[in-house]
Amino acid sequence: VQLQASGGGLVQAGGSLRLSCAASGHTFSMYSMAWFRQAPGKEREFVAVIGRSGGMRYYADSAKGRFTISRDNAANTVYLQMNSLKPEDTAVYYCAATTSELGYTSATRYAYWGLGTLVTVSS
Repeated sequence: VQLQASGGGLVQAGGSLRLSCAASGHTFSMYSMAWFRQAPGKEREFVAVIGRSGGMRYYADSAKGRFTISRDNAANTVYLQMNSLKPEDTAVYYCAATTSELGYTSATRYAYWGLGTLVTVSS
């Protein structure tokens, strides 16, 4: 499956952005989808994951209450709605796919990755 993330940009602290990740090449509903992010000088970290049908969702503590992951299997797209953004949310955001339904938070469990989209939150 090929993944293409979009929707990043520059936003002030407290603002919102919605990231999208469009998938192609295989049946989208076969994959659990996740968002990771990587800030400059830091390791890639898990943000959120959603199961194949959307019933399973799990968030990193840093995302709980502010970010919402969702998917539209008819549109082959997964979304990350980010509200109340903070400067520490500044990072390149990546979408990733796995055939497992176990809600993995480790990047090593994801075989498919899109190119990232940069989110910059100014203070």
